[in-house]
Amino acid sequence: MDLHNNLIDGEWVGGEAVPNINPSNTDDIVGQYARASGDDVQRAIAAAKAAFPAWSRSGLLERHSILSKTAHEILARKEELGALLSREEGKTLPEGIGEVTRAGQIFEFFAGEALRLSGETIPSVRPGVSVEITREAVGVIGIITPWNFPIAIPSWKIAPALVYGNTIVFKPADLVPGSSWAIVDILHRNGLPKGVLNLVMGKGSVVGQAILDSKDIAAVTFTGGVNTGRRVAEASVKVMRKFQLEMGGKNPTIVLDDADLKVAVESVAQSAFFSTGQRCTASSRVIVTEGIHDKFVEALAERVRNLKVGDALEKGIEIGPVVDPGQLKQDTDYIAIGKSEGAKLVAGGDLLKLKTPGYYLQPALFTEATNQMRISREEIFGPVASVIRVKNYEEALATANDTDFGLSAGIVTTSLKYATHFKRNAEAGMVMVNVPTAGVDFHVPFGGRKGSSYGPKEQGRYAAEFFTQVKTAYTSAG
Repeated sequence: MDLHNNLIDGEWVGGEAVPNINPSNTDDIVGQYARASGDDVQRAIAAAKAAFPAWSRSGLLERHSILSKTAHEILARKEELGALLSREEGKTLPEGIGEVTRAGQIFEFFAGEALRLSGETIPSVRPGVSVEITREAVGVIGIITPWNFPIAIPSWKIAPALVYGNTIVFKPADLVPGSSWAIVDILHRNGLPKGVLNLVMGKGSVVGQAILDSKDIAAVTFTGGVNTGRRVAEASVKVMRKFQLEMGGKNPTIVLDDADLKVAVESVAQSAFFSTGQRCTASSRVIVTEGIHDKFVEALAERVRNLKVGDALEKGIEIGPVVDPGQLKQDTDYIAIGKSEGAKLVAGGDLLKLKTPGYYLQPALFTEATNQMRISREEIFGPVASVIRVKNYEEALATANDTDFGLSAGIVTTSLKYATHFKRNAEAGMVMVNVPTAGVDFHVPFGGRKGSSYGPKEQGRYAAEFFTQVKTAYTSAG
């Protein structure tokens, strides 16, 4: 089986090899991937620092060409790369191909941004003096990504970092290195100069910590858990570096009495359970008003019972496996907690034994939950959702906002009045009306509020806020 090495200063460098295991079939090894050492990370940082002066002043057509060729190759190989993603992470093949397509679109968008870089020239308040306002690269960017979107999230960090002239030390999630390795390989082969992008796979305690400890890392962009995000913030403040955090969510979906029942059921089912609920934008709190509550619960429970769980690569499967044993235990622990708190499990929640050994769990739906239960307060990150009954829209909105998180929030309603009010008053970075909470476009800003996010938004033109720094220059005509 081929060994996939780290990329440091333009060379593929070996290390301790660990297997990448398919959660749909634990007998299937996706590949062997090298883990970087602390010394490897230091060499990667040094290479990125050395490459920065030339890359930050490189021609726009060079950046455009590399990102454009990368986008075209990703899209041309979307079925192959989608199968790799689904095999290593466990989301269904259509979801895997869809994520790869999104990665290609992200690189395509930022290839265009290379030719749209702009600034401002304005007059000074002083006669004969002009002012130029421009954006410049920040420096060496440390990129740390999670396992649940192993190609899309790296893409929406790597592409803007490169197009704005930064160099990179990239640590993907140790659990799913394959998709990230493939992106780095594509960029490397499409002409990225040595040292500009360095791949260091491995444990967070080794690789991630080495990135955080380095004073040569000018900025860190991180997506992952809240506790790790706090450590990223603390380490970054010590050396006064920029940092950007995307962390957890406990996203609500409100279903009002006037909602279209079919739209409500499908929106919640997709928000809560697709991608095995392993999305920071997943909706695990379903807040339902009294008039529609009973018939909505009955219809949603039936949908949950009929969700097709199985091997991610198998045709017709709606829900793949949980990603690994640790996440599976967390999911089942929370199901037990929900029962102990007095919530009623009305569908799913059972471990499944299928034809291949994998981490299979039938999605779980609770009713009679309150917003103070742990299953309503804490991020589970699995296919587990709770229905909370409320009297009216006003109580629904207050319940939706009563959380430490603020990433995504949804409402299902046919009322323009309530939809408009909710868009203005939901305390979340992204608001969805009659569409699932999970699922955003590649060209618009992504990010939340409160405990979900910190720093500038990701994606689209707003990515420039993090990956550049503003310079103001004065020139006298005299």
